[in-house]
Amino acid sequence: MVVILLGPPGVGKGTQAVRLADSVGWEHVSTGDLLRAARRDGTELGQKAQGYMDAGELVPDALILDLVRDHLKGVAPEAGIIFDGFPRTTAQAEKLDGVLQGTRRRVDRVVVFEASDDELVKRLAGRRSCPQCGAVFNVHFTPPENEGKCDRCGAALVHRDDDQPDTVLRRLVVYREQTAPLIEWYGHSDAKVVPVSAEAGVDEVQRSFRKAVGR
Repeated sequence: MVVILLGPPGVGKGTQAVRLADSVGWEHVSTGDLLRAARRDGTELGQKAQGYMDAGELVPDALILDLVRDHLKGVAPEAGIIFDGFPRTTAQAEKLDGVLQGTRRRVDRVVVFEASDDELVKRLAGRRSCPQCGAVFNVHFTPPENEGKCDRCGAALVHRDDDQPDTVLRRLVVYREQTAPLIEWYGHSDAKVVPVSAEAGVDEVQRSFRKAVGR
């Protein structure tokens, strides 16, 4: 099964995706993680991505999709896959379909996590991110075992500039502008689109997520 997980910033996509993937043996695919790994390892694609980032430019969709394509080569054909926060636009969705077809896969389920703006701003104000491995924690809801340190790799956690309230509200506007047509696009595909309320506790949201994907 291939699942696309969508939702606004701060809704908990990463936390829920990793938790489900780890418990059922699925592959969690975050393009941010793929970019960081490629840059860290100095791969050819990583070096190309670094060139764009050093120039202050966005990494092109084509390069992101090349990273996804390469990563899927190492994923067993029978393994479930969760795409976390990608695609973000219909153009990316169309190109991702092409990549999946090349591995004899298709998108089966699109899960849309939903929460109010007030809830999202509160969550993001407490969010702390790991610059090394990409893990995300929240000082209110999912704090790290050791304050200020990543549970996975031990790196110092950071409070990102884009997690400030005014910036968060702008990000939410952009998300809705991009994602509304994407959800509509998937609604006309063979994939099943399932909304999930993400305002409950972590365990309850996980149960709803599992139900949405039949696990």
